[in-house]
Amino acid sequence: MTDTLLRVGCAAGFSGDRTDAARPVVDALIAAGGPAFLLFETLAERTLALAQLARRSDPRGGFEPLLADLLRPVLGDCLASGIRIVSNFGAANPEGAARRIVQLARELGLRAPRVAVVHGDDVSGPAHRTVLERALGAGEHAPAVLDSLVSANAYIGADAIADALRAGADVVVTGRVADPSLTLGPALAHFGWAADDWDRIARGTMAGHLLECGAQVSGGYYADPGFKDIPDLAHVGYPIAEIDADGTCTVTKPPRTGGRIDAHTVKEQLLYEVHDPAAYLTPDVVADIGAARVDEVGPDRVRLSGVRGHPRPDQLKVNAFCEQGWLAEAEISYAGPRAEARARLAADILRERLRSIGRLRVDLIGIASVLGDDAGSWLAAQPAGEGRDVRLRIAANHVDRTEAERLPREMTALYTCGPAGGGGIRTALRQRLSTHSCFVPREAVPTGFSFVE
Repeated sequence: MTDTLLRVGCAAGFSGDRTDAARPVVDALIAAGGPAFLLFETLAERTLALAQLARRSDPRGGFEPLLADLLRPVLGDCLASGIRIVSNFGAANPEGAARRIVQLARELGLRAPRVAVVHGDDVSGPAHRTVLERALGAGEHAPAVLDSLVSANAYIGADAIADALRAGADVVVTGRVADPSLTLGPALAHFGWAADDWDRIARGTMAGHLLECGAQVSGGYYADPGFKDIPDLAHVGYPIAEIDADGTCTVTKPPRTGGRIDAHTVKEQLLYEVHDPAAYLTPDVVADIGAARVDEVGPDRVRLSGVRGHPRPDQLKVNAFCEQGWLAEAEISYAGPRAEARARLAADILRERLRSIGRLRVDLIGIASVLGDDAGSWLAAQPAGEGRDVRLRIAANHVDRTEAERLPREMTALYTCGPAGGGGIRTALRQRLSTHSCFVPREAVPTGFSFVE
């Protein structure tokens, strides 16, 4: 087991993140020297659902659409400097993502990278149907879900990532893995921790948890002007974790970048999406941050210590996506005297004309939207006011595309059918998927990796 410090930099925290974020991170990793990894975390539940729909339209698609834009600025320097890349770019098509990376390297005149694809997370095939039926529960629910199934993916852990890196991968592409596993995999491969060294594995996992959302830990999602001020967010620096052989990490960011990393930003990210601080469940370990310490050890340098670990769960979480009809959305703006009254009248007109569709979601942006509810109860409780700049948004979900298409048409008809002064109509129609979560036995989800040719 080595005691050489490992640096892991994060250059994306979600699909659609900034494509220029990686450059300062890679420059900082090169300047620091030593073993280093670059990770891109681009996959959420919603993102994977969208990727499944994209692959249905184009079997060659279904992976991160910004893959080339994210990698192009830094792929050459990473290959030349020995900075290896780990990402869940693969989404619904990891093999397609891996082939695109090989193609990109060829386009840039670079040496051919060794790209590994992690597999095992896709549990939508016939071999897993019985397991999913049991996991989804008794009654009519499971057959209904499985008969309209688009995909089902298990949250797998870091083992296959680590194996691929030990086998010499320059780039590892995954589909659905737990976000912290993107960091833990490199740590396992680098330090050679035992499979049951739960404390070290938990510390590596929480280092990944701090990195996984990109600029959030650098003050991005922390910022609240006048209350929690963060400097130069326009050029916020993405985080780097310095991990030691014990798994303890120090979080920092590239020099001369915006944002801030301090005890407050780290604590906020540390607790992000953690249901139980004493038992944070991941595929790799049950992490316990009940006695964790967060210490500022320098400017933009925060050390996390005291994390403990317990044996990993016997089950893995699965998200199943099923067809759920069509979502229609439409918007129109009203401004000037009595604008709010005209927007409310427009909503009443559409409710009447679209009764057959069912319940409509109605928002008056600027009056009642974020705090509203699908049933319209909150909006109905708000007394009509004198809003002079109001945008009406109406949405509906329907199993029949033809019925859903009526909403955009009826909104457009308001141009001449009234009320007065509406403008700026925008409409959209897209297929929807519903999500159903369950747990399956770990042994039902074997994982591994393979290199693309």
